[in-house]
This record gives sequence, C-alpha cells and structure tokens, in this order.
Amino acid sequence: MGAQLRVYRQKIKSAQTTKKITRAMELISASRIQKAKARMAASGPYSRAVTRAVSAVASFSNVDHILTTEPEKVERAAIVVFASDRGLAGAFNTNVLREAEELTTLLRSQGKEVAYYLIGRKAVAYFTFRKRVAVQSWVGETDNPEFSTAKEIGDALVAAFITPAAEGGVDEIHIVYNRFVNMLTQTPEVVRLLPLEVVEGVEPPSKDEQLPLYEFEPEVDNVLDALLPVYIESRIFNAMLQSATSKHAATQKAMKSASDNADKLIRDYTRLANNARQSEITQQISEIVGGADALSAK
Repeated sequence: MGAQLRVYRQKIKSAQTTKKITRAMELISASRIQKAKARMAASGPYSRAVTRAVSAVASFSNVDHILTTEPEKVERAAIVVFASDRGLAGAFNTNVLREAEELTTLLRSQGKEVAYYLIGRKAVAYFTFRKRVAVQSWVGETDNPEFSTAKEIGDALVAAFITPAAEGGVDEIHIVYNRFVNMLTQTPEVVRLLPLEVVEGVEPPSKDEQLPLYEFEPEVDNVLDALLPVYIESRIFNAMLQSATSKHAATQKAMKSASDNADKLIRDYTRLANNARQSEITQQISEIVGGADALSAK
C-alpha cells in the first residue's frame, strides 16, 4: 500500500511540473499573438492592393505576359509549404501537411511534376523522413517572420517561374498555409499565385457599363515586370504572417488544453492517493486493534 501511495504522489508531482511548463507556454503565446495579429492586419491591405493593381493591369491590357498567360501545357508545378519550426501546436502542422499531400496527389493526377519549397523545420523533417527532395527550404523565422526572408523566397520563386520547365523551372506556383480566422479557428488554405487567374476587388461590369480606358506609362510589359516580384513578395510575406499568427493561436489553444488535462490528472491522482492513504490508515488501525484483542485474550 505504501509503494502504491508513493507512485501516486510521484505522478502528481510530474503532472504539476507539466502544468507549470504548459501554463508558461500558454502565456508566452498569448503575449506574442497580439503583435502577430497587428502585423498580419497591417500587411493585409498592402497585399490586396498589390494584387488588385496587378489584376487591373492584366485585365485592361491586351498584352500577353508570363504573369497572366496560361501555358499550353503545365509540366512542372511548385508547392510552397508554410509550416512551423516547433511543435506543441495541436494539429497546426498536420493540417497544412495533409493539404499539401492532397494538392500533390491532384497535380500528379493531372500529369504534372511537383517541386517543393519548404518553410519551417516541421515541413523539412516531414519531407526528409519520406525521402522527398525539396528544391529549397527556409527555417528559423516562422514565429517572427521578416520581410527579408519573404523577399528571398519570392526571388527564388520568380527565378523558377521565368525559367522553362525543361531547365528546372516551374509553370505554376501554389502556396499552402494556415489562414488565421480567429483564436479558435485556423484554416489550411491553398492559393495559386501564378499564373494570376482571379481579379480581386473588381466587380463584373453590367451590359450597359463602359469599361474605362487605361494608358500605361511606361509600357504594360514593363509595369508587369516590375509588379511581378512585388506581388510575389507581398503575398508570401502575408502568408508567413498568417501562418505565424495561426501558430501562436494554435499553441495557446493546445497548451490551454494540456494545462486543463494536467489539472484533471492532478485531481484524479490526488483522489487515488487519498484513497490509498485511507486504506493504509484503516489497515494500520485494524492491525493495532487485532493485536490488542490478541493480548487481551491471553
């Protein structure tokens, strides 16, 4: 009985230690998420404005440009996977990796070769374990993204996009990341960056409406060439910020659940320890009473 009581007390102590760790991580995520949400909200309008600008130039010009022209045959597609450097975030990484796998299956069923660009140690570890070689990877800044990293990723993607598929380039670029909805919901999302196919923020004209005429200075090709890297960098940076905010929210939620589970374990083991202690006391009293009865009988 005494050995069982020691086991329960040891488990209570372990649960209390775990609770201290998870509670501290919950508070750290709670302190970081406000700054992450502010950065994400600040980058959203710029990213949407750049996309609308690119869409407007592409929509109101008759120039065929690599940015908007659909290739006759897509041979190679790039998938940019946004994961995190660290775990303890619930299903955050699992959801985005599952979405990347489904996108890979879809693209390969269409006869397209897939090239991976990975962001975050968890994505690198996942593909390394499955012996899938990534073209390039970036780690170390998923909790607090920097624009310089987004620019580096954007330059690599633009270089691959303007390179023919036969020479190692890609014909399409897709990104897979967790979009922040609220503190409880983070949704994995797939977006095709290039070629640009959606005009954002422009309502379809009515039958009687006359579309405005645009004059571009400099030439349309030069405008699109200048906007291409800016568009990619802004969307990549916004996706990094969305992913970072989602990760902090997922970590806070996961650590809150872990702390609640630790509390439940402590209550359960405390009850079991009390029962074991009471049984031990009852046994000791029974032994004393039995010994006293034996002496009095003699």
